[in-house]
Amino acid sequence: MESFRLKMNELGSKERPFLFLIDYEMQAPQIWELHEIDSSELLFDINGFSNFELTQSIQSENVFLEKFPVSFNAYKIAFDKVQQAIQMGDTYLANLTFATKVLTSMGLRQIIERTEAPYRFYWKDHCGFFSPESFIRIEDQKIKSFPMKGTIRADIPNARALLLDNAKEKAEHATITDLIRNDLSQVARRVRVDRYRYVEEIEHQSGRLLQTSTEIVGDLEVDYCNHLGDILLKLLPAGSISGAPKARTVEILADAEAGPRGYYTGVLGYFDGKSLDSCVAIRYLEQDGNDLWYRSGGGLTYFSDAKSEYEELLQKIYLPIISKNKSMPTC
Repeated sequence: MESFRLKMNELGSKERPFLFLIDYEMQAPQIWELHEIDSSELLFDINGFSNFELTQSIQSENVFLEKFPVSFNAYKIAFDKVQQAIQMGDTYLANLTFATKVLTSMGLRQIIERTEAPYRFYWKDHCGFFSPESFIRIEDQKIKSFPMKGTIRADIPNARALLLDNAKEKAEHATITDLIRNDLSQVARRVRVDRYRYVEEIEHQSGRLLQTSTEIVGDLEVDYCNHLGDILLKLLPAGSISGAPKARTVEILADAEAGPRGYYTGVLGYFDGKSLDSCVAIRYLEQDGNDLWYRSGGGLTYFSDAKSEYEELLQKIYLPIISKNKSMPTC
């Protein structure tokens, strides 16, 4: 990571644009200057800044996605490990994740070309994702983070009120907000919450989801571009997909989960020479030969119910396919 940190600092100080991808375990970070990117191998879309054109899609009802998830019993074993750690006071929020084998009517590149999300990424023979969750944005000497916690199907009667009034979701969101505020305080001054638990709607091939997010802002030093690598690495791994307290929770999750996460729940981002935008690598598909694995999870607290958490893990396995009739923005 040291060479990665120094490279990011160097490019930032020279105001040279670059794309980067950091894995959750921080063992294999990648950094590309724009002239090094081959669009036959790698596609990216960072809030509309993209090296490929949006593709007209088939109607969402024609998209095939079949899931072969881990059994509830296997999930419950991992869930109980985390709950035991919570009850012992070792953690009070832990984001437990699993990989689900999926079959789809499209290849991985097609999926990324046709899905709709603020952040999209494809790396041939490796992975692809369409993330709705920003990690940090840096612009005009300000750093912002938008932790996303809390999900419910939008078609459930009174879904918005149920989500906002849910005791478990309230506790989880309050915890992650405090964690991110503390994280940003390591690199910024005057850290504050500008918006708390606002609701966003996400469309996908079989319905809609409601999710809650919070906007947290801090002030950076004038020379922040010289220290982009230092700033970023102090904030990793992302609190929204690990937990609190962060260091101990990462250890608990490593014991409970089936193996390393790799680039899943890592961070993708782009620096344009002045500003930086980045996301958490969720809604993530991993290529393993001819097989595709979709990774998903959710935050566990003392109030968590194993069956509900298992259902949330499955709900997050979706494809936000662009409708044929929707107007397409230009890049």
